[in-house]
Amino acid sequence: MAKPNFQFQKRQKELERKKKMEEKLQRKLAKKDRLPGSLPECASPGGETE
Repeated sequence: MAKPNFQFQKRQKELERKKKMEEKLQRKLAKKDRLPGSLPECASPGGETE
């Protein structure tokens, strides 16, 4: 009976995880680009400055 190749399985799992993270990043960037006129994070809506 053949032994399972755990290194191959681990590598495949890592590649799948990387692919999933890349797709998630692309979705985040696409969503960010679709929101025109969004306020920058550092600006406050009240216009108060210190």
